[in-house]
Amino acid sequence: MIKYAPLIAAVLLGGCSLMAEYERPAAPVAAQWPAAAKADGQRKVAETDWRRFFPDPRLQGLIAAALEHNRDMRIAVARVEEARAQYGVARADRFPGVSLGAGRNASRTPGDLTATGRPLNSQRYDVSLSMTAFELDFWSRVKSQSDAAQAAYLATEEARRAFHLSLVADVANAYLTLLEMDERTALSAATVRSREETRRLVAKRREVGIASDLDFLQADGAYETAKADLANLERQRAAAENALVLLVGRSPEDLPPGKGLADQGIVADLAVGLPADVLLERPDVLAAERKLEAAHASVGAARAAFLPKILLTASLGTASRALSGLFDAGSGAWSFQPTIAMPLFDWGRTSAGVDLAQAREVVAVAEYEKAIQLAFREVADLLAAREKLAAQVAALEATEQAQARRLKLADARYQAGISSFLEVLDAQRESYAARQAAIQQRRALLAAAAQLYKALGGGGDS
Repeated sequence: MIKYAPLIAAVLLGGCSLMAEYERPAAPVAAQWPAAAKADGQRKVAETDWRRFFPDPRLQGLIAAALEHNRDMRIAVARVEEARAQYGVARADRFPGVSLGAGRNASRTPGDLTATGRPLNSQRYDVSLSMTAFELDFWSRVKSQSDAAQAAYLATEEARRAFHLSLVADVANAYLTLLEMDERTALSAATVRSREETRRLVAKRREVGIASDLDFLQADGAYETAKADLANLERQRAAAENALVLLVGRSPEDLPPGKGLADQGIVADLAVGLPADVLLERPDVLAAERKLEAAHASVGAARAAFLPKILLTASLGTASRALSGLFDAGSGAWSFQPTIAMPLFDWGRTSAGVDLAQAREVVAVAEYEKAIQLAFREVADLLAAREKLAAQVAALEATEQAQARRLKLADARYQAGISSFLEVLDAQRESYAARQAAIQQRRALLAAAAQLYKALGGGGDS
């Protein structure tokens, strides 16, 4: 209590809020993006909603269904309503509550307790408007609590927006993963059929003495390996489909046909401004700042607990011994009971409340700064990936074409008896691996575009 004496004296003389003015902490990141993060782009993310960014009609249907049926999304919306209600409760404390009351009070006093020795019966009727224990918020304690509740409500709203955006990106990523598994499974199934045919042809060549037992065993091993790879990809595809259903919240039905990976039309040509312009508008960063504002307001409320509370209780109405005389002239009644209370000795409870609020503010500052740092890294990584993944896709597509030509040439050489069947098997494996890698990398490029859209804050909440 003694260490707060100068503060209490200053406020008693000034009669003002104990909550210091809020100042946003400086962003603990560089003012420019790293050199590897290319920020050039054509479209502004704020003007690009998810329907324009993801043109595949089937993906649009899945995202819309997820926003409606996803259980975590429902929880996020309900959290916002919960916080809004809590803010309404806190805000109501800033205004006097008036209630209408009516009552009858009857009593009987035995004769041995009265002056006349005879029993005394009495009754009273009251009708009044009353205000009970309304606090004059001279030190802005109640206002600080209300501000803290409002900031907490706004934090949940920003958290809902952040989850909304994450859900859009997650559904897009799950859909792209399913498309990847569809294409890789189809390629694997075609490879199984091709190697089965190769195995059959080698078996016939062996029967007529053109191919050796070694050629047949090599063809048979390649066929069995392809079957195992197909089974593994089918398992992964089933898992990808289940993950998508979980995100959407129900099994997709009545959706328009979709497009393949190569026809998705997802282009990460998003213009990126300076870090201070981009990061501070992300909903997750805004949510962290709202939590910081709530913690800051709670410090003011905790400090105000050291100062006197002025409470007003009042009522205005009528009173009478008989119900019929309740509204007669002269039956008016009123009461006014102001009280003032100030803590003297509470064994450090109030002081500990201030320490607790200040510690929570320190935590909120650190969490806000951490949110900015994580956002900076996420955007920088995705900006670097945007260019490098495109280069990888182009290189893998060229590799795919080269391996296809090699396979064709190796097969022709084997048929002509110039090379062994081992050369054909090696060309088959390399061609198959190149095609699988190209599919994987196309999906990675599209997924990075979806994540960049989320990392930049998306283009609206519709």
